[in-house]
Amino acid sequence: MKGRTNNPNGRPKGVPNKVTSSLRAFIRCVLDDNREQIVKDLQAVAPRDRLLFLEKLLQYVIPKQQAQTVDVSCVSDDQLAAVIEEITKSLGYED
Repeated sequence: MKGRTNNPNGRPKGVPNKVTSSLRAFIRCVLDDNREQIVKDLQAVAPRDRLLFLEKLLQYVIPKQQAQTVDVSCVSDDQLAAVIEEITKSLGYED
């Protein structure tokens, strides 16, 4: 019958799926065991493809940042110009 299981309450919150956990552990093990080969393979790939591959991996290490918006309607033009000048100096883009 649809929707009926041996555990009508389902898996408790926070308890990972056993299949997902074991698959992640397997993938982690394969990657750990093949690190040197992966590095060699990456070196053999064209720089553009290497960058694309690394970019895809980064999303699993570094969380994506949310775009930030700033309301500058209450800031005067002089204050805004001063902030822009300070940022420009700190980035080394001085004239």
